[in-house]
Amino acid sequence: MRSRVVPGSRGDLDVFEYALLRVVPHIERGELINAGVLVYCRARTYLAARTHLDRDRLFALDPCADVRGVRAALQAVEGLCTGGAHAGQAAGEEPGSRFRWLVAPRSTIVQPGPVHTGLTADPEAESERLLDLLVR
Repeated sequence: MRSRVVPGSRGDLDVFEYALLRVVPHIERGELINAGVLVYCRARTYLAARTHLDRDRLFALDPCADVRGVRAALQAVEGLCTGGAHAGQAAGEEPGSRFRWLVAPRSTIVQPGPVHTGLTADPEAESERLLDLLVR
């Protein structure tokens, strides 16, 4: 007997990975704000970054913060996820390779957080949900 997969049941869910994008204005202080989320789903060949920079929160940590520079860094991450000409030299890389590069530890003002996993039927909707839940 074959079992049916009912939409919304666990049978149509795929594993996804995500990491927060954090803005750390002063490394030595360790203070940060969440400014985006990276979402990767291998089964659906999905890689995206959703970002939202709250200027007031950033200025609370650093009144002299370079907002334009931070936005440019966040947009670069979005472009790398989009692929194509927006990804520069990484354009030919698979989404998984680009995700692994993006979540590698670094000591710049925009840093990835730890990678977490979950299950989803819709990685794009999951990206928006995580942005609303963890960033906005």
